[in-house]
Amino acid sequence: MILPKTPRLTADQVTELNAIVGEFGCKLQPIVGAVRTIYAIVGDERDELMINRIEGLPYIERVDRIQSPHKLMDRRSDLASHRIKLGGFTLGEQLLVIAGQCTIDPKNPNFFYETAAAVKEAGANVIRGGVWKPRTNPYTFQGDAKSLDILMEGARRTGLPVDAEVMDEAQLRLALDAGVPMLQVGARNALNYSLLRAIGAAVAGRDTVVLLKRGLHMGPLNEFISAAEYIVSFGNPNVLLCPRGTSPALDGYRNHPDESITPLLKEKTWAPVVVDPSHSVGKAAYVPACALAAVAYGADGLCIEAHVQPAKGIGDDPKQALTPDVLKTTITQARQLWAMRRG
Repeated sequence: MILPKTPRLTADQVTELNAIVGEFGCKLQPIVGAVRTIYAIVGDERDELMINRIEGLPYIERVDRIQSPHKLMDRRSDLASHRIKLGGFTLGEQLLVIAGQCTIDPKNPNFFYETAAAVKEAGANVIRGGVWKPRTNPYTFQGDAKSLDILMEGARRTGLPVDAEVMDEAQLRLALDAGVPMLQVGARNALNYSLLRAIGAAVAGRDTVVLLKRGLHMGPLNEFISAAEYIVSFGNPNVLLCPRGTSPALDGYRNHPDESITPLLKEKTWAPVVVDPSHSVGKAAYVPACALAAVAYGADGLCIEAHVQPAKGIGDDPKQALTPDVLKTTITQARQLWAMRRG
């Protein structure tokens, strides 16, 4: 942050500063206060020559560096007032709920259509559906591009936006060409910086929202936020941070539930936090409690797996998908808790 000696800089002084920081790949963002205006350096502000040139100007009092590796995602950045909108829904106005199947079965599309209608009836705002699936075993079902048509048909039938995970640039292009409004980056790709850059470039100038899941390992929060910075740095700030449990697993759960990091994230970044309780605990019976815990910790949304007939689903649905009735009860209770926290 640049602090001038006067309450605010003149137009000529701002022009001079912009020229200096521009030489180092940065830009200037004025932050207007009631008494004085300060000027944020957006970009890598660690270059000593840049700082020295700014501090040498006669109208500058001092330069305070924001010691953060993620300038745009930092809660002190000018993006702190940004609001993410999707399908007529604005995050922050109520609890966002994403719900639907882990994996779309291309041989049984009606399961997805029925699930989409059921999760809408239960109160969800976005329908999730796995088109392509990352699998540890190369011989298990990896998804099918044909499911993309089923996903978009579900969107047309319900009028709700849909969420789909992409794992490479080819899938990214197919999803965007089909009109998928929410892209998901899974835990295995959370630190795939090439993919994150590709997504950032592809969604720049679009309204597309990106749901970024936390990596499988228990990495530091700054690493998670910096992964989001890769996407936002291309110009689209519509990024949601999604804790989904980490490794090593807690005995009895699929992963180590990490919804408690929500307030820690909110201390560092303005980005909304949408927790995935399904992958955190990995068993349908535990999901409602984990979802409510996430809301109690301050989550802005939930991403829950659901299926009209979980036992007939594929992927993770048989073990961790909620039935529509349980989903509806969970959403109702979660929104009541969210309203209580908001006061």
